Amino acid sequence: MNEIPKIAIDFASLNFTTIAPMIAAIIGALVILCVDLVNKKLDKSLYIILAILFLLIDLGFIFAFNSDSRGFFDLLLVDGISTLSQAIIVIASIFFIALGFSKLSFQEFRYPEYFALFLFMIAGFQFMVSSDSLILIFVSLETASLALYTMIAMHNRLTAIEAAIKYFTMGALAAAFFAFGSMIFYAQTGSVELGQISYILTQNNFENYFVILVGTVFLIAALGFKLSLFPFHLWVADVYEGSSSALAGFISIVPKIAGFIVALRFFEIFIISDDIFIQTILYTMVVLTMTIPNIIALLQNDIKRMLAYSSISNAGFAMAAILIGTHQATQSLFLYWAMFLITNLGGFTMLWLNRIKDESLTDDSLNKYAGLVKTSPVTACIMALFMLSLAGLPPFALFWGKLYLISSALNAGFMFLALIMVLNSAIAAYYYLKPIVYMFLKEPINSKEYYLQNASMPIKFIAAICAIFTILSIFTIEPLLQIISYYIQISGF
Repeated sequence: MNEIPKIAIDFASLNFTTIAPMIAAIIGALVILCVDLVNKKLDKSLYIILAILFLLIDLGFIFAFNSDSRGFFDLLLVDGISTLSQAIIVIASIFFIALGFSKLSFQEFRYPEYFALFLFMIAGFQFMVSSDSLILIFVSLETASLALYTMIAMHNRLTAIEAAIKYFTMGALAAAFFAFGSMIFYAQTGSVELGQISYILTQNNFENYFVILVGTVFLIAALGFKLSLFPFHLWVADVYEGSSSALAGFISIVPKIAGFIVALRFFEIFIISDDIFIQTILYTMVVLTMTIPNIIALLQNDIKRMLAYSSISNAGFAMAAILIGTHQATQSLFLYWAMFLITNLGGFTMLWLNRIKDESLTDDSLNKYAGLVKTSPVTACIMALFMLSLAGLPPFALFWGKLYLISSALNAGFMFLALIMVLNSAIAAYYYLKPIVYMFLKEPINSKEYYLQNASMPIKFIAAICAIFTILSIFTIEPLLQIISYYIQISGF
């Protein structure tokens, strides 16, 4: 009999330091499940503390990484872009999971599985941004998405179940598109690594361009669903409305930065080769994504739905950086999303605070906040601060992100795109000012009072940190840009 040849694996070459951050999150999830098996009567605070502890370890591994960027059978690519995006993912996750330190017990927080799913989801997103292999990106994307669908449904409201089903249905369709598009690129190039695909397509001068275009359209649709780009954004408002405020805020930040990194790596192929047709498709999607949801947001009387359409428009702004494709544009993508993280975290923290204070008010209509300045001036002022920042008014955080992004468009010759950005910023200012009008100029409709000082200490801390950074962001721009530029140069973007 012929002996089966043995495959020797050099474990040193696997470079396990590339996978260490994800392993920390996965071990954290398993520890939470094991602790629950031993004692099912432990307080939810323990699980929140464990989740934050393992995420801090995760963050430590991210910044301590000092090795070859390739690892784990060459599936992982831990470059500067990966490090930056992983840091945003983990830092945002720490703040959003800390919102669980509320004074009321919510349905989903009663289950340790919620926190385990949260850590599995974070690990999935980290794998997603740390690879240029379409197979690993697909597997990690679906791992994170399945955990997120379940977490939304665990909110245990009818709207939450509806939101989870809609998100799952759209996500399943997006997964099919991604798999089909990846299959086409593999058939054309014999590789699933984006770097190799780019090299082979360039060498072959984009032979069989129509087939490549079909594969690209499928991947654009898949990423469009995940990034809520027009016209694939229809699920967003319902999912935000059905989710808790904390989870809705999380969805607006973390899954999207993971999607942006995949889009950045994929569309680089066509931006560098100056493919006019693909660039035109992206240009049209970016302009419509910034504009249409902005117009729809003008008609909203529910603040959570308003912020949902706002986040779609902001995704269009960030996607513009990928379309522009310059070094400054890539810098502006991370700066913009860091400023958006601070502002949106603060905004959804205030919604979460109001939900905590009075569990009987389950809606987020603007009438709920009428006359808030008379019942809680501090809460009204801080919430107004975040609305002004989201509107892009100087000198608050998001203004600097938008300014740098528009500057990168002008420097790259995208004059019309820069004009559209300015016009949409003006449109957005109207609906962001609407909650401020309700809070400061209208009489209270209900007698319920919302006091920031009565919130738990972690929530007060998060609100205070976001408010301070929103006001003093001008002092953080220069050092933040230096850090971003350093990591982007490492990646060669």
